Amino acid sequence: MDNGSLWTANLGDVRPELQEDAPAFSDVVIIGAGYTGLWTAYYLNRIDPNLSITIYESETVGFGASGRNGGWCMGAAMGIDHFLRSEAKHKGVELLKAMHQTVDEIGRVCQAENIDCHYKKGGTLTVATRPFHIESLHAAIQAKHSLGFSHADYTWLPEAEARTRLGMRPNYGAMFSSHCAAIQPALLVDGLAKNLRQKGVSIIENTRVIGMRSRAVTTTRGDTTARIVVRATEGYTDSIDSEKRRLLPLYSMMVATEPLPRDVWEELGLVERETFGDPRRVVIYGQRTQDDRLALGGRGGYYFGSKRKRFIDWHDPSLERVEKTLRNLFPMLDQYEVTHRWGGLMGVARHWRPFVTYDQHSGVG
Repeated sequence: MDNGSLWTANLGDVRPELQEDAPAFSDVVIIGAGYTGLWTAYYLNRIDPNLSITIYESETVGFGASGRNGGWCMGAAMGIDHFLRSEAKHKGVELLKAMHQTVDEIGRVCQAENIDCHYKKGGTLTVATRPFHIESLHAAIQAKHSLGFSHADYTWLPEAEARTRLGMRPNYGAMFSSHCAAIQPALLVDGLAKNLRQKGVSIIENTRVIGMRSRAVTTTRGDTTARIVVRATEGYTDSIDSEKRRLLPLYSMMVATEPLPRDVWEELGLVERETFGDPRRVVIYGQRTQDDRLALGGRGGYYFGSKRKRFIDWHDPSLERVEKTLRNLFPMLDQYEVTHRWGGLMGVARHWRPFVTYDQHSGVG
C-alpha cells in the first residue's frame, strides 16, 4: 500500500494482496477502504455481526488520505463553529462533546482489538507565534468556557510554560486542549482492515467502483447488488461517474525529519507527544512520532479542475514551503535531515462543513 508517505514506509513487511471474488449480493456495500469506510464497517459489524459487508477499494487499504495524513486523532472538525455560533448551538455543543469522546473511543478500540497505532493522548497545543494571536486564542478559550467547557478541556498556557512544552520559535503562549492524540495513521487503517477481515468483512482491493445507484454498484470486476450502498470515497469521489464535483480534492503536504537525538528533544519538548500548530491561515499541524522524528504538515491547496494526483513529487513547491516552515519554526533542526516528503488529497465539502447522509428510500448513504 506504499503511497510515498513516512507512515506506509514504516509498516514493515508488505502484506500479501488478497484476491477475493466480487459477490453478486451483499447486505451492505461500502465504497472506499479508508477511515470512513472501515469505521462504518466496524460499527455495523458490531451492531449486527450477521450482516454481509463488502468494501471495495480502487487501490489498497489506506492508500488515500488515511495513510498520508498528519497523524492527529482530534476531537474537533472544521465547521463546528458554525453550529456553536448559531441558534442551534446546543446541537453544536452535543456534537463537540461527541467528538471529544471519539478520541477516547478510538483509543479504547485500539486497546480492545490489539491495534498498535502508536496512540498517545497528549493533547494539542495551538501556539501564538505572533503577539496578536494571544487575544484571539484567549477569545476562543472564553467562547468554549461560555458553552460549558472547562479548563480541563481548553486552557491557556503562559509563555514560559508553553515554551517548556514546545520549543517552537516564536512562542508567546499557547491554547491547550486535552482532546487530541498522536497516532501512526497507516498502522491504524491497516490494523482496522485486518480486524475486519477476521470478523468476516470482505475487503476487495484494486477494484474500482465506476458507478453507483440505488441498491447496486458497478465495479471493474462486475456488479454487486445490496440493501445499502455507502459512499466513503472522500477526495476520490469524482472517480465515480455519477458523483462528479461533489467534494473538493484539497491537498495536504507533509515532511518528517530523521530520528532526532535526546538532547534535541530536550530543547524541542513534546514529552507527552502533544500535537501542535498555530492560528495561521494556511494551516500547519505537527507531531513527535514514536520513533522520535518531528513531522510537520501544511495545507497544499487545490489543483486546477479538481485534478487528482496519485503521488506528490518530492520537489513539489508546496513541500518546499512546508520544509521551510519547519526549519523557520525550529532552527535547532538545521543540521538534521528531512528524510520524507509526501502529500495527498482529502475530500472537503464545498460549503466547508463535514456531512453524513442516508436516504432510507434509496438505501444510499
